[in-house]
Amino acid sequence: MRIGFGYDIHRLVPGRKLMLGGFQVPSEYGEDGHSDGDTLIHALVDALLGGLALGDIGSFFPPSDPLYKNINSAILLKETVRFVKEKRARVANVDSTIILEQPKIGPFREKIRESLAALLEIEPSRVSIKAKTKEGADTTGRGEAVEAYVVVLLED
Repeated sequence: MRIGFGYDIHRLVPGRKLMLGGFQVPSEYGEDGHSDGDTLIHALVDALLGGLALGDIGSFFPPSDPLYKNINSAILLKETVRFVKEKRARVANVDSTIILEQPKIGPFREKIRESLAALLEIEPSRVSIKAKTKEGADTTGRGEAVEAYVVVLLED
């Protein structure tokens, strides 16, 4: 068994899509990033790579590379799943927490969960999506950013 942990944060700006786990959440604001900015997928990729002791998302998909400009982060996750399989590992489960003031995640939780499970090629029952707010504290709490924390359990 291997455990991986990932974290990501992106500023929220008008005119961008709010992507979480490969699902577009209806919002006036979206993540500012080199790719599509999917904070949840970025944290998940870090967790998967960390569990395999392979580094972080920037090592595999550098933001300096124009190939990844505005790329759909689901593509990055699929490539990371390929790395996991090459290492003869499999994802046992994913536990994630999204921190976002608005919009509320509850109405979209199952769609995000299903999207991530499909990208990971595992059952939705192995994916947990939790949502929190920071109640006005710090940048995220003021609605200026979205954060995600992810823990994965990998089986060799």
